[in-house]
Amino acid sequence: MMAAVTPDPAGHSPLIRQYLDIKSRHPDSLLFFRVGDFYEMFFEDAEEGSGLLGLTLTARNNGGKRDIPLAGVPVKAVNEYVSRLLEMGRRVAICEQLEDPAEARGIVKRDVVEIITPGTVLEDKLLAAHRNNYVVAIAGAAPFGLAAVDLSTGEFELREVAGPDLDDELGRLDPAEIVIPEETEAPAGPWHLTERPAWRFDASLGDERLREWFGVASSTGFGLDPARDPLLLAASGALLGYLDEVRPAGLDHLRSPRVDRAGRVMYLDEMTRRNLELVEPLRPGEGASLLALVDRTRTPMGARLLRRRLLRPLVVRGEIAVRLDAVQELVERAEAREGIRAALRSIRDLERLAARVSTGRAAPRELLGLGLSLDALPGLAATLAPLESGRLAELRSGFDPLPDVAARIEEAIDPDAPHALKDGGVIRRGFSAELDEVRGLRGGAVEFIAGMQVRERERTGIDTLKIGFNKVFGYYLEVTRSKLDRVPEEWTRRQTLTNAERYLTPELKEWEAKVLGAEDEIARLEAQLFHSLRDAVAAEVGRIQATAALVAEIDFLACLAELAATEDYVRPRLSDDVVFDIEGGRHPVVENAVARDTFIPNDMRLDEERRTLIVTGPNMAGKSTVLRQAGLIALMAHIGSFVPARRARVGVCDRVFTRVGASDNLAAGQSTFMVEMTETATILHGATERSLVLLDEIGRGTSTYDGLSIAWAVTERLHELGARTVFATHYHELVGLAESLPRAAAFNVAVRETGQDIVFLYRLQPGGSDRSYGVHVARLAGLPPDVVGRAARILGVLESGPWGAGGRGAALAEAGMGQLSLFEAARPGPEGGPAPSGASGSADAAAARAVLEKLAAIDLEGMTPLEALNTLAEWKAFGDA
Repeated sequence: MMAAVTPDPAGHSPLIRQYLDIKSRHPDSLLFFRVGDFYEMFFEDAEEGSGLLGLTLTARNNGGKRDIPLAGVPVKAVNEYVSRLLEMGRRVAICEQLEDPAEARGIVKRDVVEIITPGTVLEDKLLAAHRNNYVVAIAGAAPFGLAAVDLSTGEFELREVAGPDLDDELGRLDPAEIVIPEETEAPAGPWHLTERPAWRFDASLGDERLREWFGVASSTGFGLDPARDPLLLAASGALLGYLDEVRPAGLDHLRSPRVDRAGRVMYLDEMTRRNLELVEPLRPGEGASLLALVDRTRTPMGARLLRRRLLRPLVVRGEIAVRLDAVQELVERAEAREGIRAALRSIRDLERLAARVSTGRAAPRELLGLGLSLDALPGLAATLAPLESGRLAELRSGFDPLPDVAARIEEAIDPDAPHALKDGGVIRRGFSAELDEVRGLRGGAVEFIAGMQVRERERTGIDTLKIGFNKVFGYYLEVTRSKLDRVPEEWTRRQTLTNAERYLTPELKEWEAKVLGAEDEIARLEAQLFHSLRDAVAAEVGRIQATAALVAEIDFLACLAELAATEDYVRPRLSDDVVFDIEGGRHPVVENAVARDTFIPNDMRLDEERRTLIVTGPNMAGKSTVLRQAGLIALMAHIGSFVPARRARVGVCDRVFTRVGASDNLAAGQSTFMVEMTETATILHGATERSLVLLDEIGRGTSTYDGLSIAWAVTERLHELGARTVFATHYHELVGLAESLPRAAAFNVAVRETGQDIVFLYRLQPGGSDRSYGVHVARLAGLPPDVVGRAARILGVLESGPWGAGGRGAALAEAGMGQLSLFEAARPGPEGGPAPSGASGSADAAAARAVLEKLAAIDLEGMTPLEALNTLAEWKAFGDA
């Protein structure tokens, strides 16, 4: 890699001095400096950019001085390279040429026209259509104030988060960028962080900035109280300041902030989102998420709203009921539902189109697309006319189809308009008399030149003569070499080709000037008219956004209705008690992955008298599926969706907790067992009597008795809390606990034995199970037959107890099962020495005890890595001997 060149302006050309001046104002951005058809990077930016993007690092001649490192990307491919840099968390400053190089006197004027950061992207090609792209500012320290803005849609949200919940809330928002005060602890996670001075995170400054930004006298109109919400004001001010820094103009589309208060929506921690596979499968590329199954939306706005609502279910029964009423009417009125979905198909992303119009970035075809989308709104409004449910009636009465905006776009933009304004043909004929007149002049000139070709052929007798045009010479007459003797003397030779000569005439140049002058005037007028139209539409962005929000909700409700109608879901009955009563419940994703008639539905009931279910059964029998389907049914009910069941009654939950499956977190230094215990602790600290808790296999990562003890104590605590709990376990001893706890019951997942084989029935039934069928499952999994046979014999010995004074290890040895377990053999006997284990095991027992004594004497805190390796080598040598 080339060594960095000290950026001393005095020693460089005017172009490089201009670059250094602009770069000095954007030191934390990679500067894409426009030079002709390329964006170029110099000095350290070139070296870094070439490494990040895999570009060739070259050098620019510096007039005999040390060459300057140079790397560049083509203008036409810039979005691809910017996207890659954003994924790496980098920010890019786009520096454009502000004048035509052909008309510039001296160095071409250049300046940065935009700064693109991961959280402030506006280009559709750099955004995911079905998810928000948030930039988040965090203020305070336990609790935290969060301000989140999606600049591509104008959404602005505020919420206060308790200290332990910050990581989970960031996981829900999944921000592209986080703005934090300098010298503060960064939140855990793979986030792209931007630090700004701590003084920007001031509540009074935030209140002032918020009022100035939205032109209001008081922030109380947004539901904010300076005395109660200093953290929200501080985060808001810091975020608005950052947006003003990177996008100093064109942010009029930012909507008024919406404050998300506790008590209206359910908080879902990362553990629950992951275990229930709400928006992503546990293993990327394998299986499907709930979101992927239920998403029947027709618009990007509706898809984003569905995702947000799935991650923030309602907890207010009245609000849930309003949604369910709307969904039910759309289920029952299939013709209206189909009409709505057909109309939605013609509507593009109104939210992001409005943002691009407001920021002055909408190209002609985007404005045309907006107009075509608005044309579909009256049809959508007509489909709502017969609907009567409360929320649908509200949506109908508040629906603005924007006919004036649609008409203005339609009358101005040519239906065949190109994407780029510079390509011409943007404004429809008949919209501007002045433009039509100039177009007529150009057309007349072009026709005259075309007629000149015919006339000159006749006059000169050169039947192969043709008139052409290129950007270098303009119009010319081309004559093949065989006809050169007929060229008139007044023609002027302009260019020699292999087989022809090109000429100019005064008359041709005169008409060329008329054509080119007319084209310049057409380009000027089209640009003026287009920008005027875009500004006029931008003035209506507030109306467009309001309509877009209604369209998104209509799409959301129609999506849930289509899901219910096509998947045979039922409306859940919501109540304020603690009932969770499901008849014929199904796992929505699993049943969709298998043949519908092969999935086995299950019943489940929790109520005031039965708060805890202890579920036993072997692996692969379906315990985890039963747990997950309970959680999914509960959450689907809370977003206002019908659910996969024959009948469902759900008491509103304040939280749904799930701990299903096992995984480690090596990056955080946590074992599988530690992760399991951490997640269980979160549940015990957060669960209330109104919570639904779903636990699978607590205590597997430690010894049997440790695990059983933990599982027992956790079950007792949840029972004391009164949380509705379903606990799947392999510890059959817990079945007895169900008999001793007054509001607990034991269930098992049914299995049928046929000789040495078992058949999983996937049916939940009352009563406990006293077997795990692990050897049977091993056989089904394909373990070698000799291994399965040996495991069966060992199991028979272990289950036959009591084993006598020597314990399990001695019993296995006496039964011919091989060597003793190291720790079993070394267990102390009645006199403090090794337990008796027969002559064949005494030597092993003594050796094992010696190793254990050495192990107990190790000073873990004082041992160096080298000492640890040496000790390990000694033990290996001992074992080999």
